[in-house]
Amino acid sequence: MPHPHIHPHDESHLSSSAMLQDIVIGLADGLTVPFALAAGLSGAVDSSGLVITAGLAEIVAGSIAMGLGGYLAGRTEVEHYDSELKREYAEVATVPEVERAEVDELLAEIGLSESTRALAVRELTADPDQWVRFMMKYELGLEKPDPRQAPKSAYTIAGAYVVGGLIPLSAYFFTPTPTEGLIWSALITLVCLLVFGYLRSRLTGQPPVWGALKMAGVGSLAAGAAYGVAKLIAGWDFLGL
Repeated sequence: MPHPHIHPHDESHLSSSAMLQDIVIGLADGLTVPFALAAGLSGAVDSSGLVITAGLAEIVAGSIAMGLGGYLAGRTEVEHYDSELKREYAEVATVPEVERAEVDELLAEIGLSESTRALAVRELTADPDQWVRFMMKYELGLEKPDPRQAPKSAYTIAGAYVVGGLIPLSAYFFTPTPTEGLIWSALITLVCLLVFGYLRSRLTGQPPVWGALKMAGVGSLAAGAAYGVAKLIAGWDFLGL
């Protein structure tokens, strides 16, 4: 007598992967964009207070924009899946023979014999719901998205952006001048970028050292460009005064 499956295994791979991806997106932008802004302002103003004020404003605006982007992306995925699901149900109802032929083709691609395919097609297409699920997954390559993922992504990305943005800005709270703040901010952010790039590459199966150097290089390039542009513009006399 078969034993009942009393404790079903709750698969959490997809949600964990989605959360990790959202954290990476938020932290990556949070570490680089506010750092570049603060570096640019450090080359144009003499007050750390101005850098802090502008930096905090950017972090608030950036986190909202990033969170909204994550939410819209999640909602778009759900809406796309629902649209394709309706289309598949309509095709199963209106052109069943065409859909059966597509099921047969998909089974043939994985090497099933003709007799086995015929039996499998009959079994798979006996239940419209099972039939449509099969087509969604194996014909279209679509997995049913979690409708709760969109707000989760929004909060995760926004929160990670805030955390990442406060790291380079924190140095300006404890230094008297923007120049000194920039030096400490650059050192702190560079270390964080190296560590973050290393860990991200380890988790995603990429070469960790190269990932760390690439992440640090992108952040340094962005900050250097912003600082150089700010210094250049600060030296222009727009009004001829």
